[in-house]
Amino acid sequence: MRPEVACVPVGVAAGLATASLVPVLAGLAAVGPAGRALRRRAERAAAERGAAAVGALCVTLAGDLRAGRPPHAALADAVDSAGWAHMPELASAAGLLCSAARFGGDVPQALRAASGRNEGTRGLAAVAACWQVAVDGGAGLAAALDRVAAALRAEADQRDDLRAQLAGPRSTAVLLALLPLFGVVLGAGLGADPSRVLLHTLPGLVCLALGVALEWGGLAWTARIIRVAEGGRPKPPGSARLGGRRAS
Repeated sequence: MRPEVACVPVGVAAGLATASLVPVLAGLAAVGPAGRALRRRAERAAAERGAAAVGALCVTLAGDLRAGRPPHAALADAVDSAGWAHMPELASAAGLLCSAARFGGDVPQALRAASGRNEGTRGLAAVAACWQVAVDGGAGLAAALDRVAAALRAEADQRDDLRAQLAGPRSTAVLLALLPLFGVVLGAGLGADPSRVLLHTLPGLVCLALGVALEWGGLAWTARIIRVAEGGRPKPPGSARLGGRRAS
């Protein structure tokens, strides 16, 4: 069962407790937004794991190349030892890279194809450029891979620093969003019956609808501000730092 489906029994329980159909409808309506939010969070986590795996692959591959191993064999062994085949976000990329490395395929093309599989593997496009330059011009592939790994680490550090800076605004937004609920609980504790007014009278239902609309608008506005602060869609890892070196 998907986690967002839990909104339905919560809404049903609240509806039974308040003898109203409104919480049940609210629980049903919350399934879609909750599912989208959970999927976005899972995609971001998978992208970060993928980017970290690409950086680790570059470090391992550079070390094997300096030890004198052939590039194709080093790439296949590095992918296998990293366990990419057992990671859902990297399994398809692992198949492409291992096939090209072991059976004499076009490794740069396989790297570019793997970079487009998901957000986390976009750093493989920089690895493909480095591989192509090393094959065509005889440049040092190990040194280029070290630069890719350094660029990926720098971007991960920047992302972590930005996330830490945005933790305060996120916590403030969540606290402000929960204040109306605290008000309802406080009113019930003082002997009033806010749930009856909000769920069983016409003025209360109007106030509840307006409050929910304003709450939703505030959360959406805050989320948009945070997305803008995070810079929207990230660029391919290492592209800005490696663009000049590729051209040279």
